[in-house]
Amino acid sequence: MKQSIREKLERLRLRLEEIDRLLAAPDAARDLDRFRNLGREHAEIAPVVGLYEALERAQAEQGAVRAMLADPEMRELAQGEMDRLREETEAIEGSIERALLPADPNDERGIFLEIRAGTGGEESALFAADLFRMYARYAERMRWQVEVVSHSASDLGGYREIIARVEGRGAYSKLKFESGVHRVQRVPATETQGRIHTSACTVAVLPEADEIGEVEIDPAAIRIDTFRSSGAGGQHINKTDSAVRITHLPTGIVVECQDDRSQHRNKAQALAVLAARIKDRCMRELADKTAATRKSLVGSGDRSE
Repeated sequence: MKQSIREKLERLRLRLEEIDRLLAAPDAARDLDRFRNLGREHAEIAPVVGLYEALERAQAEQGAVRAMLADPEMRELAQGEMDRLREETEAIEGSIERALLPADPNDERGIFLEIRAGTGGEESALFAADLFRMYARYAERMRWQVEVVSHSASDLGGYREIIARVEGRGAYSKLKFESGVHRVQRVPATETQGRIHTSACTVAVLPEADEIGEVEIDPAAIRIDTFRSSGAGGQHINKTDSAVRITHLPTGIVVECQDDRSQHRNKAQALAVLAARIKDRCMRELADKTAATRKSLVGSGDRSE
């Protein structure tokens, strides 16, 4: 481990001890804002310090086992223990390095999960349904709430598109790397000759905006259309224009929501999805701009530069 990382860990340990003393003081709760901030800082630092202390214990054990390697009778046993401790030490060091990475400010937020069928026709739609069920079960295990915002069903029970809201602490941090193209090779239910097909779906994980006000949406910059829902709805279906389509004119982003019987709730859901998509677009534009600036500063390393 680098000396700079070890020094930072020592500073964190000293800070944790200081926070413990401050929280244990008789008048600690007099200033509630300060008390909450200290508690939040303690919760952030304590796991890292715990990993550092686990690393120190593992390294101390390595020192004790290393002394046993000189004993011919104990060498084989000691070598096996040394290998185990070395693997444990490497794993802890990796965990420490990840824990010290700057936190993504969106990590604790809920998400909008968008799954769309790609190549593969009906089988791709079935694969999209499988993916959604997988994420829904994972969310259930994590005690998150899943709410379907809108969906377009296929003839065989799959999804051409499904958008769901996943609410729960840390949902974005756990699922953000699921964005991208997902492929499957299997014999589909639609195949009669037993041939293997490749199907693909796209998954987008968008951090939910805390509130619509976080993303500024000019009412003059959106067009709201209403139409009759085409989904299931019993006697209510196709009698009122409850479905909502919102178009953000500056970006061309279009959001539809028709799963609820209430036009008001459909509009609220569509605005929330629109805010998340605009936020995601801004994040990607900022990342692209930062990458371009870094490239212009560093250069390509070509000999002609």
